Amino acid sequence: MDLSLRQLSVYAAVARAESFTAAARQLRVAQSSLSRTVLELERTLGVRLFDRTTRRMRRTPEGQRLLEAAERVLAAHRAEMADLERYLAGERGLVTIATLPSVAAALLPPVIARFREQRPDVAVRILDGMSEAALDRLSSGAADLAITAAEGLPAGLRAHPLAEDRFFAVLPPGHPRAGSAELAWDDFTGEQFIAVGADSSVRAGTDRAFAEAGVRPAGVTEAGNVSTVGGLLAAGLGVSAMPALVEVLMSFADYVRLPLVRPVLDRRLSVVLPHERRVPPPARGFLECLRGLREEGHPLPADVRWVD
Repeated sequence: MDLSLRQLSVYAAVARAESFTAAARQLRVAQSSLSRTVLELERTLGVRLFDRTTRRMRRTPEGQRLLEAAERVLAAHRAEMADLERYLAGERGLVTIATLPSVAAALLPPVIARFREQRPDVAVRILDGMSEAALDRLSSGAADLAITAAEGLPAGLRAHPLAEDRFFAVLPPGHPRAGSAELAWDDFTGEQFIAVGADSSVRAGTDRAFAEAGVRPAGVTEAGNVSTVGGLLAAGLGVSAMPALVEVLMSFADYVRLPLVRPVLDRRLSVVLPHERRVPPPARGFLECLRGLREEGHPLPADVRWVD
C-alpha cells in the first residue's frame, strides 16, 4: 500500500483529537478535506478507522494501529529532515581533506580545533600524501578539497593561495658549516644531498633552486618521506633543504637548521577546489573556518606566513 506523508499527517491529527472539528482547527484547513482524506484511507486499507456516533468518534483497533504507525513514520521523517537541514547548514556530516603530511601535522591542527568548536557534529577526515596524490583524490571525488603545492594543476581544478613556508638548510650537528650564520645554495656543491621523492612538492622546490643557482651536489640520496631524511641526516649521511612546515616531521632527529639564501626559496601552498563540482556544505564550513584564522592572522610556525 502507498500512503502519503500528507495522508498520515492528516490522519494522525484527526486520530489524536478524535474530532474532525478540532483537527481542522489545529491544521487550519476545511473540515471537509479531512473527512475526504480519512475516507480515502479507509477505502485504501479496507477497514474502518473510527467508530462514529452522533455524539463522538473513537479509534477502532485498526485505527489505533494506524495512528501508531503514522506517528513513527512522521517522527522519522521529521528527524531526517532536521538532519538534512543541519547538513545543508554545514553543521553535520563529513569533510575530507587531501593534503601534504607537513600541512596535516603543522598547519591544520589549530584549524581543526577551531572547526570542532564551531561545528562539533561534523567529522574531519585527512588523507595525507604527496602533492600528486592529493590532487588525484580531489579530482576523483575522494576528497572535498585539497591543501597542497599547486603548480601545474590538472584541468578542472582551481587554486586559492593560502600560505608560504621558507626553505632552510639542514645539516648534521658535526658538519663543518654547522656554525655558519646562513648558507647559500651553491654551498651544497660537492655535498651528498638527501632529497625526497620526485613526486614531492619539496623535491620540486629543491630541483628548481639548484637549477637557478647552477649547483650540482656530489651525489643525491633519495628518500621516500621527510622522516627518513631526518634519520639519514642524524646519521651524518648528507645535507638537505626543507620548507619550514616539515620541521615537525623531523623533530625526532638531531640536526642544525640554517637560513638558506641565493636564492631565498618559498613554497606556495594553496587550497585547491574543483571547478565544476560544488563544494559540500560541511567543507564550505571548514573553508570559512580556515579563512577566519587567516584573516585573524593566527600564529603560524617560524618561517611560515599567510598569503592572500
